[in-house]
Amino acid sequence: MPQPLRIVVIGAGPAGLTAACEALRAGFAVTVLEQSSDEIGGLSKTVRFKGNRFDIGGHRFFSKNEEIRRWWRERLPNDFLNVNRKSRILYRGRFFEYPLQPWNALRNLGPLTSAACVASYAWARLFPKRPEVSFEDWVSNRFGRRLFRIFFKTYTEKVWGVPCAQLSADWAAQRIKGLSLLGAVWNAFFRPRPKEASHAIKTLINTFEYPRLGPGQMWERAAADFQAAGGALVQGFRATRLLRRDGRIHAVEATDASGARRLFEADQMIASMPLRDTILALDPPPPAGVLDAARRLTYRDFLTVALVVEGDNPFPDNWIYVHEPCVRLGRIQNFRNWSPEMVARAGTTCLGLEYFCFEGDELWNARDEDLLALGRREISSLGLVRPGQIVDGTVVRMEKAYPVYPPGYQDSLAVIRRGLADVVNLQVVGRNGMHRYNNQDHSMMTGLLAVRNLQGASYDLWKVNNDAEYHEEGADGGAGSRTSPD
Repeated sequence: MPQPLRIVVIGAGPAGLTAACEALRAGFAVTVLEQSSDEIGGLSKTVRFKGNRFDIGGHRFFSKNEEIRRWWRERLPNDFLNVNRKSRILYRGRFFEYPLQPWNALRNLGPLTSAACVASYAWARLFPKRPEVSFEDWVSNRFGRRLFRIFFKTYTEKVWGVPCAQLSADWAAQRIKGLSLLGAVWNAFFRPRPKEASHAIKTLINTFEYPRLGPGQMWERAAADFQAAGGALVQGFRATRLLRRDGRIHAVEATDASGARRLFEADQMIASMPLRDTILALDPPPPAGVLDAARRLTYRDFLTVALVVEGDNPFPDNWIYVHEPCVRLGRIQNFRNWSPEMVARAGTTCLGLEYFCFEGDELWNARDEDLLALGRREISSLGLVRPGQIVDGTVVRMEKAYPVYPPGYQDSLAVIRRGLADVVNLQVVGRNGMHRYNNQDHSMMTGLLAVRNLQGASYDLWKVNNDAEYHEEGADGGAGSRTSPD
């Protein structure tokens, strides 16, 4: 009897674990390598702290794709909550409903600023910036420069650490998903009926599902099912060399925190680790142009200051975008409003204060006690929590949380994709793995389709979530385009 193909999957986040579970179900011998020694789920993990739970960011479970929804239900059939979304923007001490509520926005901005915003929008429609190169160009053309400065500039630059003119317009088209000022106003006055909800712009959805114990509950269950069915999950080892010959990767060398090395032989490989790291790990290395393109890919890192707050729930939102330039804080999650079971006991709340940084910078290297003091000070200065209510806290850092998308990054990706074509048994999946803006469901779809390719299909994984319209309506989620790369 022939031996099953040996599949090595790098990364135990949504893309990697989805691929691993599907490959095992298809009869392959599967090994997953995960750098973290004690956590599962990548950016979608759930962190535990003294009985409280919190996300690395908030992770909504919403997809137009029935196969993805079915995949979730198979693993957590009785554990999903239906959550009503409430999110607002905090700007100049006032709360603006998000998605946009016109009368709320007009009242908070005042008549003069509102009139200036309308005039700015009209000017942008009459004289749009062409060509659209940057995030700033894209947003200003659809909302006007005045609204761009109020509702996009400060927060976006906190997140990415660079001016909006240095972020790509095509990323804006993916991130904001077809939204325009007129679209936001239309949605505010004419909310989609239930039958139309599956076609709503994802940025504007009003309800979503969420596991009662956080997104990590999904990926911990997937990992447990994978191992129970005979899959091998190796944690605490980072893939450092992808050994290849004759155009194929034949083994992966992985290293643990002590420097110990292990070798994992592979017939096929699926990688969800950062694309830059994948290219730089190839041995022998690819041509110099491919290496240079990989080195041009950059990442934004992230840390959460989680605070345990006693007393009444401080605000009703799932999350608040902080557009105040006087604080470094970017966004606040209230996990009690995601699921009551995310808090350890009644009468307390777990808040996640999100800070965006670069690994090695002053914020990333700050001591935990200094970050906790910063979080207490900033949330108190915003008037959301009194200092005496904060009774505990912890800090979690997440490196390479977000790929960065400067103008021209697509040129680097094109060079890398051509280089990857020479490695016939390697597929890259997921947000970091492909350096693309993918939500959780799209990352999962790349994993699903990668396994179908191992079974004889020829899906182009780069077509998943390839534009602002999401292409999700087909039976395969619209991700199954079999055309050649762009």
